[in-house]
Amino acid sequence: MSTQLIPQDLLRSSDRILFVAHLAIGDFTYLQNFFKAFAAQNPQLKIDLWVDEVRRTGDASKWEFLRKYSLYDWLAACPFFNKVYTRTYSPALLEESVAEAQAAHYPIVVSLATLRPHQYAALARRLSPQGMVIGMQDRIRFYQPHHVLAYRKLDAAIPRYRAADGQHHITDVYAHWFRQLSGLEVDAAARMPFVEIPQQWREETQQRLASWGFDDGQRKLVVINPYAKTKKRCWSLAQVGQLIKAMQALPQWAQSDFVINAVPQELPHARQEIARQQLERTVLFSAEENFFQLPALLEQADLIISVETAVMHLANAVHVPVIALMRQKNPEWVPYDAAHSTVVTTQARRDWVERISVEQVLKAIA
Repeated sequence: MSTQLIPQDLLRSSDRILFVAHLAIGDFTYLQNFFKAFAAQNPQLKIDLWVDEVRRTGDASKWEFLRKYSLYDWLAACPFFNKVYTRTYSPALLEESVAEAQAAHYPIVVSLATLRPHQYAALARRLSPQGMVIGMQDRIRFYQPHHVLAYRKLDAAIPRYRAADGQHHITDVYAHWFRQLSGLEVDAAARMPFVEIPQQWREETQQRLASWGFDDGQRKLVVINPYAKTKKRCWSLAQVGQLIKAMQALPQWAQSDFVINAVPQELPHARQEIARQQLERTVLFSAEENFFQLPALLEQADLIISVETAVMHLANAVHVPVIALMRQKNPEWVPYDAAHSTVVTTQARRDWVERISVEQVLKAIA
């Protein structure tokens, strides 16, 4: 029987802990349950979270976009976090945040960063020069002696997760992390994604639907998200247009309204493309003001169709059926709620999501 990495005496005697992670919305959709369970397990702890911006840059023209990362809205609303460090997107702000964390004298710092874990081992030690520091540790290659020095800054390393049969969901990985840290057990039912949407954003969504003429209650609402952070996971707007026209020709979807979710920086191009295709009963949407605008809209849908990004996970959180368009490379990221999720994958492992045809999606809808 293994011993938990954070000694029980240290957990009981400490008043705060700092977690370090590079987070995307999809990551947090599943990690949220484990932070919540950890907070319940350790009510004496103030849980702080350091969100490290992997896109950190000295280019001031990009700072406003990074500052307004919508995940921060969600984190700020989570009752189990005492403090969230979000000002890490520029070198100068990084140093200010490091000094702020050092002044807090954290007795425990845990890095959950899986990308470049040697760098995060060093960062975690900077944040708490005297505390206990735990982090990830990758395999060290012969040409990486500097990684050895970085990992020596850790007091303990979280063992790599290994599935017995090779098949697992990302929540199995997260469960392994927290089990190793504190003996925490989170069962399958408690891993289901959730999102608590403030009433003001539900009301704002109702007003938005009314302004579009989509609130008569007689028509179905379909939300389609073709955008992801990388081109390999995106579907094209041309395919979206073909799908909408094909669905409108089907009796069961003829009386439907369509919303295309777009990231803010793609809105100008998307508007031109949608206008060119002359799509009926179709509008563009982007959560430009607050993160909760997105799940508030998604929960009003009858069907969500999304490429492999946060939207397909949030569909499970708002309990709306989803058709997920995915590559074959990361099966551990399939939507958690299998009963209400249909996964359409590319034919070849090397294929990008855009190789999924409109016909494949129509077959999944049928």
